[in-house]
Amino acid sequence: MSATRKRLTVTEFDFDEVKDNLKIFMRNQTEFKDYDFEGSGLSALLDVLAYNTHYLGFNANMLANEMFLDSSQLRSSVVSHAKTLGYTTRSSTASNAVVDIFLNTTNTSATMPAGTVFSSSVGDNSYQFVTIADATAFLQGSSILFNDVSIYEGSFISTRYTADTQNVEQRFLINDNRADTDTLTIKIQNSVSDTITATYTLATDIAGLTPTSNVYFLQEVEDGKYEVYFGDGILGSALEDGNIVIMNYVVTNKGDANGASVFVSSSAIDTVNSVNVRTVSNAAGGAEPESIESIKYNAPLDYASQGRCVTTEDYKTYVKQLFANTQAVSVWGGENGSYNDVTGVSEVAEYGKVFISVKSTTGLTLNEIQKAQLVTDLSPYTVASITPVIVDPAFLYLIPTINFRYDSNSTISTKEELESYVATTVADYNNSYLKVFNSIFRHSQFTGLIDSADNAILSNTSKLALALFHKANTLGSYSFTLNFGNRLYNPHSGHNSTSGGILASTGFYVQDNTNEMFLDDDGSGNLRIYYLSSGVRTYFSSTAGTIDYATGLISANPVYITSVSNVDNAASTSIRITATPDSNDILGKRNQLLEIDTTNITISGTQDTIAVGSSGGSTSYVTSTSYVTPSSY
Repeated sequence: MSATRKRLTVTEFDFDEVKDNLKIFMRNQTEFKDYDFEGSGLSALLDVLAYNTHYLGFNANMLANEMFLDSSQLRSSVVSHAKTLGYTTRSSTASNAVVDIFLNTTNTSATMPAGTVFSSSVGDNSYQFVTIADATAFLQGSSILFNDVSIYEGSFISTRYTADTQNVEQRFLINDNRADTDTLTIKIQNSVSDTITATYTLATDIAGLTPTSNVYFLQEVEDGKYEVYFGDGILGSALEDGNIVIMNYVVTNKGDANGASVFVSSSAIDTVNSVNVRTVSNAAGGAEPESIESIKYNAPLDYASQGRCVTTEDYKTYVKQLFANTQAVSVWGGENGSYNDVTGVSEVAEYGKVFISVKSTTGLTLNEIQKAQLVTDLSPYTVASITPVIVDPAFLYLIPTINFRYDSNSTISTKEELESYVATTVADYNNSYLKVFNSIFRHSQFTGLIDSADNAILSNTSKLALALFHKANTLGSYSFTLNFGNRLYNPHSGHNSTSGGILASTGFYVQDNTNEMFLDDDGSGNLRIYYLSSGVRTYFSSTAGTIDYATGLISANPVYITSVSNVDNAASTSIRITATPDSNDILGKRNQLLEIDTTNITISGTQDTIAVGSSGGSTSYVTSTSYVTPSSY
């Protein structure tokens, strides 16, 4: 028993518990049997021992966490684990624009070297854009045209190393953590006296490498910088003493220059001072380095795909790697549906294609050049006979009308303050549960969160309208389709026909008519165009198209729209079309993104008459069905 009492308990690591165990241990020793540990100097020594034990336990726990990808907190640990899976983290990405460059000259040809500078601005800030490759063009008429030139925001940097195979500590570092490795080019010059160079490419798959393959490898190292290394003579050609490694790359301000649209040449190009620049696509794509969370998510998926895009998850992984501004991705195979520019997304199968919709962090859709580049970048990973098709995301807006009742006896907040709390709850729900692909708006969850916004809120009734935007083509007569992707409310044929059915729109104008037009439906599947005459609907066309209540598909017959009315008191080129859904649970399908329209949301609080003891309060809970009308939206 005496031996047991003298043993030190070592199962606790909390400071207080460690110190208590040390006290118990000391008191069980004959020398300190009656010693007052609280009031003695030895108490300070016990504090030191307890702190030391606590620190060691904490450090051991953190060290154990850093040993696994899922639990790692340090970027260096996460990157290291990703390396073991063959995953290369994405660097900072430079904002990229595409321009046409005209040299007004009589020269027969001109060469524009890598690093040629152009200037632009975003707001009050000026930025420098550079080319990353030499280009040669020839005289066409009265000018020399460099067509579709990619320019990147930042400074064009050239770094040289002389290879020394005897120096085992030699490293080829990109010494700026703002470098965009997508702009990196590597050339190996034979020696100082032999200026012949060979261009090396980034190795993405070792399966086809030979001892003579001119490739380099890339990895993130300390402080977010990147290191270039080369083959060993078995997998890729090895460097020899005296070889000169030439690294060219762009150091960028990342996303700061996104949106730049006007570019000016900063100096003469091949002695020509008269230079005109025409923008093909505005600057976009600038982004921060890949985050820790993204690395944790993508590295295992990249490893599972083994360098090939076979499943939809494979495509999602590679799209996020190849397009830095990706916020969310939706991918579906042609066997599950298709897409074309006229009908949009449909249920009709189109085998041999995979459809990809990308939501950008910039809030903008990908332009045609970015789409083409993404398809090109995906080509090394796609399986033969499968064609990737990039589809713009479609935003399906939810417009809630929220009426809540509250107990004024249980709160000091005013009605306006309670309405503000509800608005904040709606915004949080919008950001937490929506704005991503394949999201679902759950009505019961939504109303439950509103009830929980404040203890004084007793109940709420929340109704929904769905809204889509159609960008009008004002150049001639055309037809169009819109797909709500959800069943629309139609309890019987002819429902609400005299009041406009369940469809409404903002205004627009058609050829040879000065009246402002609107859309509605007749409850029997027909789309109608009407205008108001002394407040009465006068129909311009009662067969303007069809509406499929079961699928939510609207098909408009050819119409010549000459202009569009303001939307939400602002000039617009698009018509907003709203409809009443059959269910309050709304699903975002394929390329659809659900988002609450916080501009047109209606939030109204009413004091509950039952809770405050007023008579006749029971009738306050009777509600009537309402429908979307043009005056509402």
